[in-house]
Amino acid sequence: MTQDELKALVGQAALQYVVPGEIVGVGTGSTVNKFIDALASMKDSIPGAVSSSEASTARLKALGIPVFEANAVGELAVYIDGADEIDARGYMVKGGGAALTREKIVAAQSRQFVCIADESKLVKALGAFPLPVEVIPMATARVARQFAALGGKAQVRLKDGQPLVTDNGQHIIDVTGLSIDDPLAFETMVNQWAGVVTVGVFAHQKANVCLLGTSAGVRTLSF
Repeated sequence: MTQDELKALVGQAALQYVVPGEIVGVGTGSTVNKFIDALASMKDSIPGAVSSSEASTARLKALGIPVFEANAVGELAVYIDGADEIDARGYMVKGGGAALTREKIVAAQSRQFVCIADESKLVKALGAFPLPVEVIPMATARVARQFAALGGKAQVRLKDGQPLVTDNGQHIIDVTGLSIDDPLAFETMVNQWAGVVTVGVFAHQKANVCLLGTSAGVRTLSF
């Protein structure tokens, strides 16, 4: 199966975790787009969704699925999102789509986090994928120096030759050269650095379940 077919497979499988009658939390990215397309088949059985990005909001609305502001609703039953990396404990690196801050907010608002990914995203240790960090622009150089002290190399993410601007009006730096052995401690540390909005390690908001697309079908991991 192609990677695209694997994404469609887990996107469809995630429907079993959507609770009829309850608002669903929806993430961002190419795998989540497959889930959003599948969600359209049961849109009449849910009030709508809380979305983690402008891109997902537009896709949901185009399919006739109402989108609620996070502040307008209470706790969500489930949040469904992808990952750039996930380990055997359910810890993840996310933010390849630059929506990590809003993703973390919706994840924190949800009772259960269901990660959907193809098998290439399952890793033994986090850090091979460039770690996204959303930063306030005036802090970019200083935060980059803090990562350099840890052995990492930070680069500002660009779009059309200019620093990418997130949905929150901030910049993203991508950090390579890291091996994140203790994701909980690492996330706690970096989130305390002045100017960091969110680091793309999801350890405090880790996955409870991962639906992994494999050539043999969907493999379910529980953490």
